[in-house]
Amino acid sequence: MSTELSGPVATAVKAANDGDVESYLAAFTPEGAVDDWGRVFRGRDAIREWSDAEFIGKQVTLEVTAVRTEGPTTVVSAQVGGNGFNGPSDFAFTVEGDGITLMRITG
Repeated sequence: MSTELSGPVATAVKAANDGDVESYLAAFTPEGAVDDWGRVFRGRDAIREWSDAEFIGKQVTLEVTAVRTEGPTTVVSAQVGGNGFNGPSDFAFTVEGDGITLMRITG
């Protein structure tokens, strides 16, 4: 399995690791969403609020351990660190054109 990222998924993961909220948000389409275990945050303003409270605002780090892509969806397995959740997790990114339409935290 690969650990190479590309396109908006690479941008989002790098931005999260760098603590760069603006670049993270720019990786999403304007109508993009984050699904955090069934809690859905749609649009960049809602994603920013979620991220400030639970993701980049918690100094998240994502150490990518595996990447697999099927069609428009790339699943990134990562060891999550920071001041919030810590441990292994999967992030399923659905990409349309040059933006993320959905980042679903799946495990």
